[in-house]
Amino acid sequence: MSLYCGIACRRKSFWYYRLLSTYVTKTRYLFELKEDDDACKKAQQTGLFYLFHNLAPLLQKSEHQYLVPQHSLLELERLLGKFGQNTKRIEDSVLIGCSEQHEAWFALDLDLNSNSSINASLKKPEIETELKGSFIELRKALFQLNAKDASLLSTAQALLRWHDAHQFCSRSGQPTTKNMAGSKRVCPSSKIIYYPQMAPVVITLVSDGTRCLLARQSSFPKGMYSALAGFCDIGESLEETVWREVAEEVGLEVERLEYSASQHWPFPNSSLMVACHATVKPGQTEIQVNTRELEAAAWFSHDEVATALRRTNPYTQQQKQNGTFPFWLPPKQAIAHQLIKE
Repeated sequence: MSLYCGIACRRKSFWYYRLLSTYVTKTRYLFELKEDDDACKKAQQTGLFYLFHNLAPLLQKSEHQYLVPQHSLLELERLLGKFGQNTKRIEDSVLIGCSEQHEAWFALDLDLNSNSSINASLKKPEIETELKGSFIELRKALFQLNAKDASLLSTAQALLRWHDAHQFCSRSGQPTTKNMAGSKRVCPSSKIIYYPQMAPVVITLVSDGTRCLLARQSSFPKGMYSALAGFCDIGESLEETVWREVAEEVGLEVERLEYSASQHWPFPNSSLMVACHATVKPGQTEIQVNTRELEAAAWFSHDEVATALRRTNPYTQQQKQNGTFPFWLPPKQAIAHQLIKE
């Protein structure tokens, strides 16, 4: 009998904890907002808004970091009214999360969806002056944002970009409409429902046991190297993508694979980054760079990588006298940084 009571009490405690779990209640609340337009519109009344202009977030500089201002619905309505804008454009906002107290967070781009007179584009300099901030390219701002803000702004930018690019049905050609939360778009003609999607990408740190292989594309900022990465092809497993990408880009075969972690990455479009470690076959370390894919690739020692990891905001690094730039790595918020750090 006592054993039965002990088991029953533990089960009761478990379910009681589940009912009080902050994560569970937040998840259920966000699900409700995504499925119920009326509930989402009500949440906007007490929610906070993050502002963007042409996918660049509004930020305020504070010493060595960026702060992300939040605006209430009333403040946003006043702002739009001051610049002669219809407050109906607030419906273009997308839900990006909520606090533990169920304060909903939204993102609104003041420049996108500006084809109609209702959604006329707001002038960037005027808004920056009014709000005492600047619209900064997110890729550069990541170096000076905390992890929470970086994640929220990445989610916001990805959703705003997706909605901007999916305003018409691929089957009927008719305009699609978003729900209040921005979690989907529907074609009234074909009844097709479109959901935001991410493309799977593998990012792989190749090692020979004592060194790691890093590469750069011509589009990278000067001096930056990262792990190898590539999109999964139709029909491929993650393992097959790793083998193919390493062979294609640097002409090497890898044998041992180890999964590390995953991350949403908003650049250039929304991707799901799947991070792995891989080891090359013994004696096969000669790099053959595919110049159609990469600008350069090289083996780096532990000391070289450790030095690069200690560098802060590489965008401020000056060119050396010999014309080269210091070797540096992706920001801490990028999964490539964590993969290299491991």
